[in-house]
Amino acid sequence: MQTTAPADALNDLAPGGKLRAAINFGNTVLAQKDPSSGEPRGISADLAHELARRLGVPITFAAFDTAGKAFDAVKAAECDIGFLANEPARAAEIAFTAPYVVIEGAYMIRSDSPLRTVAEVDREGVRIAVGNKAAYDLYLTRTLKHAELVRAPSSAAAMELFLKEGLDAAAGVRQPLVTFAAAHPGLRVMEERFMAIEQAMCMPQGRAAGARYLRAFVEEMKASGFVADGLERSGQGDAMVAPASG
Repeated sequence: MQTTAPADALNDLAPGGKLRAAINFGNTVLAQKDPSSGEPRGISADLAHELARRLGVPITFAAFDTAGKAFDAVKAAECDIGFLANEPARAAEIAFTAPYVVIEGAYMIRSDSPLRTVAEVDREGVRIAVGNKAAYDLYLTRTLKHAELVRAPSSAAAMELFLKEGLDAAAGVRQPLVTFAAAHPGLRVMEERFMAIEQAMCMPQGRAAGARYLRAFVEEMKASGFVADGLERSGQGDAMVAPASG
């Protein structure tokens, strides 16, 4: 892949002469805040920096605490790229690459909960805490038949809501759920996942040359080991690098 982007791709990805990247700190597998500087760290930030280097432009980050807010910024073209799960409701409004990381959506329940399997969670009377407009909220909204979703402003708030309101389960990304359960005796995370969350890069629609370049960039970053190395450096080595796109 050329390290200097064609002019049409450069214009699509950095129309103002800089790359504006939306970062979602609500997904700690992909992005973390540096404790001293507050700057974004993790595989999403690594990919953004590398893309800016190849484009030959400076980078600015717009940080958000939820995926929904990051999605809105990309949709409105307030940011040129983002890092989000590719869900049908989002793909209708912004352009996605193939995924670069696959993470699991899982349920956290109480250790003495009668619920044992994912299928058992979808029952009448079962209430599930979710982060509003998170990928798993969008997925469960279109797939659950009986259980009720109770939405919190963010993924972190959903875990607290689960405890505070005595809900039956909390849905979320496996790694932060496991961390939360370990800090709160009497909780556990189901081993079975309810979805595979395909995390991809994204950009506003209508920028065809930029989208082609971004798709090729993601494939190279996976194949070269860049994504795997970034996950390891940020302490997220248990996340799975997505397979090559056919």
